[in-house]
Amino acid sequence: MTTILVTGGTGTLGRHVTERLRAAGHEVRVLSRHSRPYAVDLREGGPALEAAVAGVDTIVHCASSPRGGDERAATNLIAAARRAGVGHLVYISIVGIDRAPLGYYRTKLTVERLIEESGLGWTVLRTTQFHDLLVRVFQALAKLPVMLLPAGVRDQPVEVAEVADRLAELAVGTPAGRVEDMAGPAVRTLESLAHAYLKAAGQRRAVLNVPLAGEAYRGFRAGGHLAPERAVGKGTFEEHLAARFGGARQE
Repeated sequence: MTTILVTGGTGTLGRHVTERLRAAGHEVRVLSRHSRPYAVDLREGGPALEAAVAGVDTIVHCASSPRGGDERAATNLIAAARRAGVGHLVYISIVGIDRAPLGYYRTKLTVERLIEESGLGWTVLRTTQFHDLLVRVFQALAKLPVMLLPAGVRDQPVEVAEVADRLAELAVGTPAGRVEDMAGPAVRTLESLAHAYLKAAGQRRAVLNVPLAGEAYRGFRAGGHLAPERAVGKGTFEEHLAARFGGARQE
């Protein structure tokens, strides 16, 4: 039986990965800032982190925050993993982090490089955005009477449960380096996705496409975050919405 540590194991992705690995009979330790007995802030490290990685065969690193600190967290995790003799570090990353110049994407790319240079056996999987992320974005945008979207931007969302299946598969395998990207089943305009969300949530909003400025916006308009050649995901955004909202009423 393999002992596997899942960082961010209570999050959107990590909890699914944990469930799959436990169902397959592996011993899984869940690390997060508030999950005992492995309540650890990776940005701080320390004895609690050392205890969490002791005796671990594989780490699946799902913990991440767009608010910053990922590089420090990865540095602490890698150092602890080396001292503990961990054989395999699996990291979840994002399609296009080397093409779309967004600050958070640059951070993810830096973490990838830290892992590649760590001396540990490693595997990196890049995926497109989760359906859950789009729902959260649309929920925020729909607070206004008019939903404002960045003009000309498309997306290719993927179902988080399918990503968890793939990560769990990679975690029990041997280190594979950078594996093939994983993307959702179709490239869609943000406008079409927004209308699908509004319909499922039972909300009526005008949708307005607004041109933006900046290098990051140009990168997204160019589709740097898409992977149409890796459209291996099966679950559609509409299926995700149906499972999440069921039969919502119109406002």
